[in-house]
Amino acid sequence: MKRTLALLAALASAGAISASAAYPERPVKLIVPWAAGGDTDVVYRAFQPVLQKHLGNTVVIANVGGASGTKGAKEAKDSAADGYTILAIHDSIHSTYYTGVADVAWSDFQPICLVASTPSILTAAPKTPWKDAKAMLADAKARPGQVTVGASLGSTSHFFPALIEKGGGVKFKYVAYDGTAPRMNALLGSHIDMAESNLTQKGKADAGQMRFLAIATEKRNPAVPDVPTLKELGIDVTYAVNRGLVAPKATPADVMAKLQSACAEAAREPAFAEAMTKQGTLVNFLGPKEYTGFLKENDKINQDLAKDLGMLKR
Repeated sequence: MKRTLALLAALASAGAISASAAYPERPVKLIVPWAAGGDTDVVYRAFQPVLQKHLGNTVVIANVGGASGTKGAKEAKDSAADGYTILAIHDSIHSTYYTGVADVAWSDFQPICLVASTPSILTAAPKTPWKDAKAMLADAKARPGQVTVGASLGSTSHFFPALIEKGGGVKFKYVAYDGTAPRMNALLGSHIDMAESNLTQKGKADAGQMRFLAIATEKRNPAVPDVPTLKELGIDVTYAVNRGLVAPKATPADVMAKLQSACAEAAREPAFAEAMTKQGTLVNFLGPKEYTGFLKENDKINQDLAKDLGMLKR
């Protein structure tokens, strides 16, 4: 009887191993926790075909918007840890947690890889009277709390202008939007004065539909040589949105290895690099070990930011 039970256990174990080794046997759902058409969605629409090429099965993007990205994050956290649900994240996974918007933290997941980084640009609506950032700062100082900024509260689009407030000695009025796409529509319609954007909006800026005021990089970007850095304006702020993939905790090691390998190969694809260049985004691949270290460091940075800005709730 003992031998029979042992044999059954061995067979069950072997079956589990072969089933896991065959991963993925069905489509993998990639949750993008923001609206379709936003910057994160655009990045992963470009990444999806190269990821599925190296994963060996279909990757289906599911836009699960709501609550500054936290609705989709919670769905991913609560999903089965089998590799068939993965989550797209960026820095808001830290900021929404520490500002109390979400109860989901990066440590609720297993890192797969960092994919890309997009420098932030402070951007004005077309009907605003300022011709440059200096004029905006002067106006904001003269009218504290009256210059409006669109943001997903507690997310990167909130932290970035909040850092500018602190560095520039000004005070803005925030208007809440759930994701990039509705925020950009509000900016285009001059329903708000400013918002965080990036080089994905260069075509609209060139057409006069919005105005780039300052970029949050160490040096000017050759793609927009006339746009000053925040540092040039005396505001010591550099900022980028860093996008990566994670899986639910307890996802099997061999499944994680397959996801991590596919991600690494996908990030090397020239087609993806070309798509990111058009989006004003840098391919910034980090494997699981390096990405884990990056997330730990970024988590501490965002905790400190939330505290410095008087927004810390945890």
